[in-house]
Amino acid sequence: MKRRFSEEQIIRFLRDGEAGLGVQELCRQHGFSKSTYYKWKAKYGGMEVSDAKRLKVLEGENNKLKRLLAEALLDNAALKDVVSRKW
Repeated sequence: MKRRFSEEQIIRFLRDGEAGLGVQELCRQHGFSKSTYYKWKAKYGGMEVSDAKRLKVLEGENNKLKRLLAEALLDNAALKDVVSRKW
């Protein structure tokens, strides 16, 4: 999925909001909605840029591990099905 804003930009927007710039003004200037701002705040609030990059790496690793687990469970179910058949 192509994102319009990078993690660095999102964190900068959140810092501007914390510095006193109004949420509505911030959203209007940069072209995103208030709900998007609050979603970003829930996900990236209090993070540094390096933390956001690390989060992205960990999310990718987590997705890879989930895929591997799903494949292993599928293989396990297929083997159980083969073993349970009567020859």
